[in-house]
Amino acid sequence: MTSDADRLTSEQLRTLFLFEALDDAQLDWLAERGRVEQRAGGTLVYGEGEPATCFFVLLRGAVALSRQVRGDDVEVSRTDQRGVYAGATQAYLGDRVEQIYLHSLRALVDSDFFVLPAEDFAEALRTWFPMPMHLLEGLFFGMRDSQTIVGERERLLALGSLSAGLTHELNNPAAAAVRATSVLRDRVAGMRHKLAMIADGRLDGGALHGLVALQEEAVARVATAPKLTPLATADAEDTLTDWLEEHGVSGAWDLAPILVGGGLDTAWLAQVKAAVGAADLEAAVRWLTYTVDTELLMREIGDAVTRISGLVGAAKQYSQLDRAPYRVVDVHDLLDATLVMFKGKIPAEVKLVREYDRSLPPVPAYAAELNQVWTNLIDNALGAMGDKGVLTVRTGRADDLLAVEITDTGPGIAPEVRPRIFEPFFTTKPVGSGTGLGLDISYRIVVHKHHGDIRVESEPGRTTFRVLLPITEGPTDEPRDAPIT
Repeated sequence: MTSDADRLTSEQLRTLFLFEALDDAQLDWLAERGRVEQRAGGTLVYGEGEPATCFFVLLRGAVALSRQVRGDDVEVSRTDQRGVYAGATQAYLGDRVEQIYLHSLRALVDSDFFVLPAEDFAEALRTWFPMPMHLLEGLFFGMRDSQTIVGERERLLALGSLSAGLTHELNNPAAAAVRATSVLRDRVAGMRHKLAMIADGRLDGGALHGLVALQEEAVARVATAPKLTPLATADAEDTLTDWLEEHGVSGAWDLAPILVGGGLDTAWLAQVKAAVGAADLEAAVRWLTYTVDTELLMREIGDAVTRISGLVGAAKQYSQLDRAPYRVVDVHDLLDATLVMFKGKIPAEVKLVREYDRSLPPVPAYAAELNQVWTNLIDNALGAMGDKGVLTVRTGRADDLLAVEITDTGPGIAPEVRPRIFEPFFTTKPVGSGTGLGLDISYRIVVHKHHGDIRVESEPGRTTFRVLLPITEGPTDEPRDAPIT
């Protein structure tokens, strides 16, 4: 039973700013149901995640609020102001939300509290302030629902933007493959025609065998043809054109670029002449040129298809559609996949620098959601720099954590803005250009789901977002397939 010494009078309660506007009957009701409790300095008043049973008002002393981040207590505020309150602040919502303490409260010095049971606190609010209760409930649930809907919209907009860039990137190699396939069909038809002319009986078996050997040599040379500078290419084409014209081969200016692209020279052409003779030189050269052109086109098709395959692979890595939601991943693969998705959005004058520590081990993570973090941070960095700058993506180790840094050379984040950048719906972008949820979503993915941390350092010309992730698997408070909302 609570004694009078453990209670406050109505007049004493009125000295607390939270209760100063209440009438005498309301103050008497609180005085009857509340009690005074003492906590020694350094002791825990209540712990995060425990059932929220009481509402606390500080009467004397000093307290600190803290949150759990990756198993560590991170202090978010401390105060010695009389009348500050904490605890079951959502009791008025009843069983519509889980009634637990959202943080931990610790007494820094010997402290006294006015303590009101959560159910009495909820009853008082609902009875005395029915209209404000409806407004608060609507604000709470409306904000939560809006945050979920706008968050999904934010994801869709980011995906749509990246998909447009990916489509553009896929279109280039696809168009190249289609064009090369069309030309290849013509070259194969021409090669069959020239082969018929060569094999019409004018060449004996030995000469034909030598010509086929030269064809094989030409194919081998195409595979190892060196990359020439534009000047060296022009000189080589002029030399071959002169040789072909001197030996009566028409259209030499059309044949020379193909032969040079295949790594062939006048010494090889001299072998062709020696094998077939001057009379059949033009037909033989054209047949062999078709062979070289065919190999070059097939290599072009192979390069295009490989590029398409790489882009599709990057898209699958980015979306993680065929992977388990929670698994051990190499963050470098995730970063590279995200950068591939951004390739069409990175301006020509923005330099991309990768500084990876490849010795880092894989980490347990929700891979698709980490890709969303990289997307938000890279998109913000590109937006800050505009059309020119340096985007640096760096990985490394920070004690027992894996660190990923996204750095841009933009104008920086103003000091007065920096404390609010992780707040939901806060944005510095123009109206209609941002939802203000990108960094909030990133914060919750990193801190809440991965028990890591995300920090920012900024000055004019250099802004760095640093994501810290546990290298070893730790406890998670959510189901592994739970969405971020």
